[in-house]
Amino acid sequence: MSEAAVGTRNREPCRGDARSASGPQTESEANESERLLQVQAVSKAFGRTQALREVSLEAQGGEVHALLGENGAGKSTLMKILAGALPLDQGSMALGGEPFAPSDPSEARRRGVAIVYQEPQLCPDLTVAENILLGAEPAKLGVIDRPALRAHAVKALERVVAGVERQPIRPEMLVAELPAGDRQLVAIARALGQASPRVLILDEPTSSLTAHDVDRLFDAIGQLRDRGLCILYISHFLEEVVRIADRFTVLRDGCVVGKGAIEGASMTDVVRLMVGQDVDDLFPRSERERGAVLLSLDDLAGRVKPVAASLQLHAGEVVGIAGLVGAGRTELLRTIFGLDPVRSGEIRVGAYSGPASPTKRLAQGLGLLSEDRKGEGLAASMTIADNLTLSKLTDLGPAGLVLPSRQRAQAAHWIERLNLRCQGPDQRVADLSGGNQQKVALARLLYHDVEVLLLDEPTRGIDVKSRAEVYRVIDELAARGRGVLVVSSYLPELLGVCDRIAVMRRGRLGAARPVAELDQHGLLMEATGA
Repeated sequence: MSEAAVGTRNREPCRGDARSASGPQTESEANESERLLQVQAVSKAFGRTQALREVSLEAQGGEVHALLGENGAGKSTLMKILAGALPLDQGSMALGGEPFAPSDPSEARRRGVAIVYQEPQLCPDLTVAENILLGAEPAKLGVIDRPALRAHAVKALERVVAGVERQPIRPEMLVAELPAGDRQLVAIARALGQASPRVLILDEPTSSLTAHDVDRLFDAIGQLRDRGLCILYISHFLEEVVRIADRFTVLRDGCVVGKGAIEGASMTDVVRLMVGQDVDDLFPRSERERGAVLLSLDDLAGRVKPVAASLQLHAGEVVGIAGLVGAGRTELLRTIFGLDPVRSGEIRVGAYSGPASPTKRLAQGLGLLSEDRKGEGLAASMTIADNLTLSKLTDLGPAGLVLPSRQRAQAAHWIERLNLRCQGPDQRVADLSGGNQQKVALARLLYHDVEVLLLDEPTRGIDVKSRAEVYRVIDELAARGRGVLVVSSYLPELLGVCDRIAVMRRGRLGAARPVAELDQHGLLMEATGA
C-alpha cells in the first residue's frame, strides 16, 4: 500500500513515501463503492507556511479511521478543510462519489460532514436540548416548539448513548451541571442531531476525560460505527487508537508518511513515522536526591470546592495526584497557588506559612501551570517573548525598564532549551501548535526559576514528541532539586514520571505512596471507590 507523497512545485518535498507501519500492505484496497470519503492531493498554505502538501486519504463507511501526527503536522488543517471551515488551495475531495468542496461549515453539515472539536463548543447556561438544536430550533408561529425540541434532543441522544452503561442525560439538564464525559457526548449528539452526517470528525475527544468516561465514549463510537458512520478520529493516545480504530493515516510536516490497518501494526513504527525518529526512554529518570520539605499541606480545605488534603513535597521529587475529573484536584492546586480562597487548614511554602496571593506565591518560589492554557495559562494574542517574561520583568532592564533585546534574548534561550518550534520570539502564541503553546507556558515557570512547580495536566492535548520533551524537563527539574506536583488523568504518565502518587476522591486526598507499590488498575479502583 505504497503511495508516493510528492511535494508541490517550489515547495519543500515530503520526506519519504507513505507506507504501512506494519510492513508491506496485504489487505486489498477498498472498492470504489466503499470509499465514502476521498481526499486527493490536497494542499494548503498560510502565507509562507505550507500546512498540507498533496495529502491523500480514503475512508469508508462503518469504520473508525485514525488520523495521527504531531502537533503542527497538519491534522487540524485537513479536518477544517473537510468541515468547511477552511478552503483548500489545490487538490480535490469527493463524498459518496460526488465532488465535495464545502464553502462553509453549514454546507459541510448539509452534505454530511460534522465535526466535534477538542473543546466542546457548548453553552453551559443552556439546557442539553437547547445546545443540541442551537440555531436549528423547531418553531411554530415564530415561537420555539418546546415539545418538538425535546423530542429531537431525545432522538439525538439515543443515537449516541443507547446501550451505553451510564446515568441518563436528560434534555432539560443544564450543560453546566454535566461532567466532562457527558458534555463530550452532548457535543456528539448535537453533531448528529442537526443533520444526518455520513462522516463524523472527532478531534481529541478524550483529552479531558477519565478512563471511565473514555470507556463510555468508545461504546458510543462503536455503536455509531456499527450503524455505518465513517468516523475520523484524531488522538495522541496510541493505546486508544489501538482500541477503537480500524485503519490509520499518519501525517508529518503536512505530508502523508504512513497508512494501514491497525490490526497487526507496530505502534513503535507508528511513533517513528509520527516524529521522524525513534523516541526512546519516554519517561527518563535521572538520579534524584530527596531533600528538604518545600511544600507542606495540613488538612487544607478550599472554599470554592471543599477538599481535605495533607501532603509533603520534598526537594528532588515528583509527586503525582490521580483521580477522576471533578474530584477536586484542580481546585487543590488553585487553592495552594492562591487563586481560590482557603477555608481551613495550613499551607507552608518553604519558610512561609498561611494563604497568599498568586503574586506572593511566585515571590515565594511557587508557580502554577494551569490545565486551561488558552483561558488562563497564556495571553494568546501576545508574543512568545511577552508570555515568557510577563511574570518577571525586573531582570530585563534597569529601573523597571524592559529592554526588547534582553527580552528576546531570554525568550531565545528557552526556545532553544525546550526545542520550541516557532518563527522566533516575536511570533504570536496564538499561531503556535498546542504542544508548542504548552512549552511556552512551562518555559515561563522555568524562566521565573521557581522552586515548586504545580503542573495541572501538563501534557493535555499535545503529541508524543512534545510529551517526551515535557517529561525530560520534569526529570531535569527533580534532578536539580526542584519539587514538582503533577495532576494528570493519564495514569501511565503519573506512573512514569512520579516518585510517589496520591489519589484524590470526592475532595479527599489519600496518602502518597511510592510508584513501585502502584499500578494503573489499583489507582483506578481507588479513584472510583471500587
